[in-house]
Amino acid sequence: MHSKQVWRLIPLLEATGNVQMGIDRWLLEQHYSRKYPPTLRFYTWSPPAISLGYHQRQYPEHWQHLTWEGKKLDLVRRPTGGRAVLHQGDLTYAVITSGLMGSRLQVYEKICEFLIQGWRSLGVELHYGTAGRGYIHNPNCFGTATGADLVLPDGAKLIGSAQLRRREAILQHGSIRLQPDAELFDQVFGTESFTTVQLPQSLDIETIIAALITAASDCFDMQIVVQPLSEHEWQAILESSSQVI
Repeated sequence: MHSKQVWRLIPLLEATGNVQMGIDRWLLEQHYSRKYPPTLRFYTWSPPAISLGYHQRQYPEHWQHLTWEGKKLDLVRRPTGGRAVLHQGDLTYAVITSGLMGSRLQVYEKICEFLIQGWRSLGVELHYGTAGRGYIHNPNCFGTATGADLVLPDGAKLIGSAQLRRREAILQHGSIRLQPDAELFDQVFGTESFTTVQLPQSLDIETIIAALITAASDCFDMQIVVQPLSEHEWQAILESSSQVI
């Protein structure tokens, strides 16, 4: 019998976008430096935020003044590429690992396998999107589905992912749309890009996370150790994120 690789699972965490991006960036650096094992985590953004791709320089000026339920939306830059994503009513996953061989798209697919398998166990079939010609001109990540995205049978995009590599170490994170607010989405991206996500009513966030963890254990052949961030780690993360604009 071979011994399974140990992965760390960080329990569900709610925090600001800057903090969440700081954690992902820091975990990638730690793994790249061989100080940390591969890591899986799930998180939500509070307050809601729009995350911009690392290279996305242009965005509508009014995004800086949006509010939802009395709170100003954060505007945050991701360490990964891609288009803008609205983080409200969504769940974000992050996988930090290494040693996956193949092209960028093959690595995406290896990592996304646990998402497909996990959602299938919940009765939801997902398949890869196809990149339409409108992608380049669309500032909204969820307005078009590329081959790195996962869509529902009706074509609505459920999960959009982005990736950052440090040599063989990889950070892949993605937004899973659960209960997006149509009105807020309209304010950010305009009506024509909103597609309703139809998911079984019985699904709550804990059930979804549990199914995805089970699928990840299988797909990555891993043994999970649940370990929240320690006080010492928080200190290091907050120090490193305060230096990033």
